[in-house]
Amino acid sequence: MSLESFIHVYNEPLMGNTTVFLLLHGTGGDEHDMIQLAKMIDPQAGILSLRGNINENGMNRFFERKAMGILDEVSLKKETDKLFEFLNAAAHYGFKTKQLVVLGYSNGANIASSLLFHYNDVLYQGMLLHPMVPTRNTELPDLSNQRLFIGAGENDPLCLPEETKELEQIFIEAGASITTYWGKDGHNLSKSEIDAAAIWYENL
Repeated sequence: MSLESFIHVYNEPLMGNTTVFLLLHGTGGDEHDMIQLAKMIDPQAGILSLRGNINENGMNRFFERKAMGILDEVSLKKETDKLFEFLNAAAHYGFKTKQLVVLGYSNGANIASSLLFHYNDVLYQGMLLHPMVPTRNTELPDLSNQRLFIGAGENDPLCLPEETKELEQIFIEAGASITTYWGKDGHNLSKSEIDAAAIWYENL
């Protein structure tokens, strides 16, 4: 798998910073969508921002779905493996895996979660904003080295609170350190959620 397998943007960290944000957009986004959000959290961090390869009625996604809120697990696993291979190829840019901090929203958070469900040596820390449980038929690897922030909405119509709590428990049982923020909003990102993610990030 080559660097051409995903349309992406890469910017090196600035002023001695070592973090590289892996940015994974939500449905309908692209490789530019999450950059401003990342800069709100750490303006000196590097950027590796990807565009999903799936086109759903003109909207970019990282994997297919069968219906609203119903993931296509075959497509998800296939695209997860492609993303894993891309990240290995991205070592060409000169950063190490442990420098990556994933920042994924909705569809992007789901494929980030899927990476964690299948691999324990590519993502060690990250912010998953409004993720779902990617699959319920996988034994997770040991995630005792992983630190994760989950952003959730008490009134999220797409990612129900029960789903968030299930994902949180799955990660905890695999050994991950989890911080969960509960907002009053729905599936959208609020300033308070981003502020909470930024505080979590500052304490990495």
